[in-house]
Amino acid sequence: MKAFTKTKYGGPEVLQLEEVEMPIIKEGEILVKVLANSVNPADWHILRGKPFFARFAFGLFKPKDRIPGADFAGIVEKVGDKVSEFMVGDKVFGENLKGGAFAEYICSSASVCAHMPAGAAFAEMACVPIAGLTALQALLTHGKIKKGESVLINGASGGVGHFTVQIAKAYGARVTAVCSNRNLDFVKAMGADHLIPYDKENIHQHSAKYDLVIDNHGNLTHQDFQRMGHRGVIVGFTTLGNMLALLSKNAISKFPLAQFTAEANTKDLEVLATLIEKGKIKVHIDKAFAHKQLPEAISFIEAMRTRGKVAVVWDD
Repeated sequence: MKAFTKTKYGGPEVLQLEEVEMPIIKEGEILVKVLANSVNPADWHILRGKPFFARFAFGLFKPKDRIPGADFAGIVEKVGDKVSEFMVGDKVFGENLKGGAFAEYICSSASVCAHMPAGAAFAEMACVPIAGLTALQALLTHGKIKKGESVLINGASGGVGHFTVQIAKAYGARVTAVCSNRNLDFVKAMGADHLIPYDKENIHQHSAKYDLVIDNHGNLTHQDFQRMGHRGVIVGFTTLGNMLALLSKNAISKFPLAQFTAEANTKDLEVLATLIEKGKIKVHIDKAFAHKQLPEAISFIEAMRTRGKVAVVWDD
């Protein structure tokens, strides 16, 4: 099969499209013919081995996992032992943070996959797992959002952000979204009730109070969370310094501020699939690339100007 491989850390230029052996299915896994991927900031962070401490998980001097990629959608080709919820021919989507998705086939644990909703496109559903799970778990699992509450979403126009706005609205929250002036119309179309263009208004001086503050962009300080929110959720960080300052202050503070990494599971993926099937979430694909252009897709998201998601489509 064809797959993108890496043998060293670096930019998208280190990826090579080559023939590799088919993965061997194990107990509890399904073999999926990949028809689409999406690319995420996590992909280029892992590809570059940055921040450096992440290499303790992914390989200190060179990558441990040869084939990168997490998000995928495709068709089940084979079912492993002790898998009862999927059958050959099922259309599925899922996430494998250990990599392996940027290939024609992937063996993935059935516990991190779900059935695609009827009528959904492979490119659309490949864009859901990492970004959708992050948004869902930020709001529900860690943010404990309730109907009628107010939520400030910092970084509302990107992959995670545009899902966060829509999911918050689906659960009855009042949404104030922070984005650039050029993305105001896009974020408003996602359902935001109020908009703050960060290039027109300094969010670090914003004085309104919200039940929940979610920071997808990663530039809020601990003081910002306390000033604007009754509780908060950290999704990302812009710099290592910002991360260390925020986490160190959070360690000695009583302010309810959660920081997490999204965990893939079938139950939450099914929630997202249902929201899509009911029209509560619409996946916005900013740009779709052919599979041979996958390195270009990663370069595209590294510019950090993406509206919604970026998809990669594999030829049959």
